[in-house]
This record gives sequence, C-alpha cells and structure tokens, in this order.
Amino acid sequence: MAEKKADSLKMVEDEKVKRDAMAININGAMMYPDMTIVENASTSKDLSTLVAAVKAAGLVETLNSEGPFTVFAPTNDAFSALPEGTVETLLKPENKATLSSILKYHVVSGNIMAGDLLKMIEEGKGKTTFATVNGATLTAMVVDGKVMIKDATGATATVAIADVKQSNGVVHVIDKVLLPSK
Repeated sequence: MAEKKADSLKMVEDEKVKRDAMAININGAMMYPDMTIVENASTSKDLSTLVAAVKAAGLVETLNSEGPFTVFAPTNDAFSALPEGTVETLLKPENKATLSSILKYHVVSGNIMAGDLLKMIEEGKGKTTFATVNGATLTAMVVDGKVMIKDATGATATVAIADVKQSNGVVHVIDKVLLPSK
C-alpha cells in the first residue's frame, strides 16, 4: 500500500515538473498553457492594471472563454505612461464602453504566434495589418529586430515577451497601450 502511495506521489510530482517546464515566467509570475488568459494574467503583478481593466470592462467571461484569442497585453508601466488620470477615468463605470473598446483593440481572433506574425510581415513586404475584436486594425512590423505594433494614432508598442501560450490563445506582452483612434 505504501508503495502505491509513493508511486502516486511520484506521478503527481512528475506532472507538476512537466507543467512547470511548459510555463513561462513573466517577471516572477508563472504563466501556464493550461490556464486561460485571465487566469494567468491575474497571477502577474506586471499585468494587474490590465486585469483590473478587463474586470471593469466586463470582459472576464469573454477572455476566459474557449477562444482562441491573441492578446497584446500592456504592462502596468504601459498604463502608467498614459496621461495622468486616464486609467482612473477609464475604470469608472460610466466609461465601460470606451474601456471595452480599447481593450478589445488589443485582442485578435485566433492564435497568432510570433513566427506566424513574422511570416505575415515578410509576406506583406515589411508590414501586415490585422483586424482586432473591436473591428479596427493594427499594423505589425519589424524595426531594429523587434516586432512593433502600430495603433490607429500612429504610436507603436514593442513586443517585449512573445508567445506566452494559454489554454484559449496566446499573449504577447507589450510596452504601450494601443489606442483605436485619437
């Protein structure tokens, strides 16, 4: 009986080691490919503003659904770089529609891994555009060896961490908040 219990514990430990090997560390938070976008983002201190915004916009259920989604996830520093008071204003209930539109501008239907994105850029002769869930488009290009995402205002975000696999898609961590229009 003790031998079976030891085998069971070893199997559990082996599964944990396999799961941890597939995880990606995002500044101290482990992101697991068997968890959803929201579940993983909720464990990251660097994505806490994004998670608060997703909750305030009522998008938790959507981003926990089957997907797949590609999310360009702005860090807390990206949100902090917005003009003073912007985040606080957007998080107010009366601004839910605006916040939802901005967040959906960071989401693309489907799984777009970095390799796929680079191929699209190459096939597009240096850039590619794709539709976001809010209906507007983003442009991707490579500048100085880095993947850049340009929004409707002409501002660009750098993909800092790519290909963070989720159970319902993939996350690419970016250094700026993308805006659908001026």
